[in-house]
Amino acid sequence: MKVSVWDTYVKRDDGLTMHFDILVPEELTDEKQIFAYGLSYLEQKPFKTLGLTSKECEFCHIENATDTVEKQIQESGFYIIEMQNCN
Repeated sequence: MKVSVWDTYVKRDDGLTMHFDILVPEELTDEKQIFAYGLSYLEQKPFKTLGLTSKECEFCHIENATDTVEKQIQESGFYIIEMQNCN
């Protein structure tokens, strides 16, 4: 499975900036749906953030999904790779 990687930076209310990627099936191009996945992920965090728009989240590239990523996408529609200040 090929996935689109959406590079995402979101400001937290404590001033830190979160950096994470949203991975979705390659054929999914609806930004509203991709942002909804990102917001769903952010709602699970114990801290508040300042929102998610095309300014914070943009298409980066397409890559082959690992088995773990593919399984999660099949179950929930997306996969998150946490990189900085996500916890």
